Amino acid sequence: MGGDPPAARQHRPAGRPPARPGVEHQGAPGGVMTTDGERRRLALEKKRERYVWIYLGYFLFGIHIVAFVMMYAVTHAK
Repeated sequence: MGGDPPAARQHRPAGRPPARPGVEHQGAPGGVMTTDGERRRLALEKKRERYVWIYLGYFLFGIHIVAFVMMYAVTHAK
């Protein structure tokens, strides 16, 4: 049983880690001027993501309605 205590954890130094090999520095997000086409693409992507969340909400709501109807049917069966 027992044994030696675990080794002390080593923490990362403060600040940003150095860039990994093969990864180019991209700078601050949103700091680069975007083209009109890229703005439209980002707006369309945001719109589609919103639709996905709306459809997911309706789907989960529908599942709960079906579950409550089934529970009602089971508890009131003769």
